[in-house]
Amino acid sequence: MPTTPEMSMDMTTAGDTGLLETLQHEVALFARRAEQTRLGGVGQVRNSMDRAAYLLLNRLDKEGPMGVKALAASMGIDSSTVTRQVAPLVDNGLVKRTSHPEDGRAVVLQLSPRGVSRLDEVRTSRRRLMAELTHDWAPEEREAFCTLLSRFNGALSARTAPQSAGGTESSPAS
Repeated sequence: MPTTPEMSMDMTTAGDTGLLETLQHEVALFARRAEQTRLGGVGQVRNSMDRAAYLLLNRLDKEGPMGVKALAASMGIDSSTVTRQVAPLVDNGLVKRTSHPEDGRAVVLQLSPRGVSRLDEVRTSRRRLMAELTHDWAPEEREAFCTLLSRFNGALSARTAPQSAGGTESSPAS
């Protein structure tokens, strides 16, 4: 049985309140700092791709060509949002629109060669940033952080996703 916010608050103890206060504050700081830097990476590539573009390109790279509805469902967002976010990616030559092989009326989105190259640049830059930020962490600490952050993102996604959504942005493919 899923818990409601009221049930969750009932389950907290006085000792949890301070810890939960710290957690919510740290998450708020993380969200602000992540948006300020867009965790863009290092070097010239830093801050050069917004979050929506990165997540869309990454999804197309991991799952392959697909239609707008399938892409929206896999990301747990609305088709109109995908259409709006994909338009500048098409205009910049990062995504190609092609006809569906079985239904010429349907549009399939796929990464262009330029999109593949650009995504690789951004991923490399972001990996360098993650290495820089965690250079003094033990490998086990990096792994534990990834595990916990993935779990946290999964819980957020499950809480906010519509019951019918197929996939979420928190999957490793994001």
